[in-house]
Amino acid sequence: MAAEPLTRILYVDDDDDIRTVAVFALEVIGGFEVAACASGKEALERAAGFSPQLLLLDVMMPEMDGPTVLAEFRQRPETAGTPAIFMTAKVQQTEIERFLALGAVEVIAKPFDPMALPDSIRSAWGKVPS
Repeated sequence: MAAEPLTRILYVDDDDDIRTVAVFALEVIGGFEVAACASGKEALERAAGFSPQLLLLDVMMPEMDGPTVLAEFRQRPETAGTPAIFMTAKVQQTEIERFLALGAVEVIAKPFDPMALPDSIRSAWGKVPS
């Protein structure tokens, strides 16, 4: 179980509509503080000032996909140990296993249920070692 309650999520998704729905679900329903980014580059720039407790990363994005963004975060001392969750439509077992092997604590399938998203995030947060 994670040591502290989850409050700050850095969320990256290149799809404006999905990002809007997810941010609404996370902030309004879940009560989280969310820094929403449209690209991996933007996420890498915003992370230092936001100090995220959790990285929520879309897998398929142009220029820099989710696994690449996570690899970049792992190279930075301030985010090297920050837990990550991937969100993706690629949910075949082999793909899920690959994402978990990259260091994700969970993989959330797209499309997701906005009403259930905060609980899915909290459940994944409970898997983070303290």
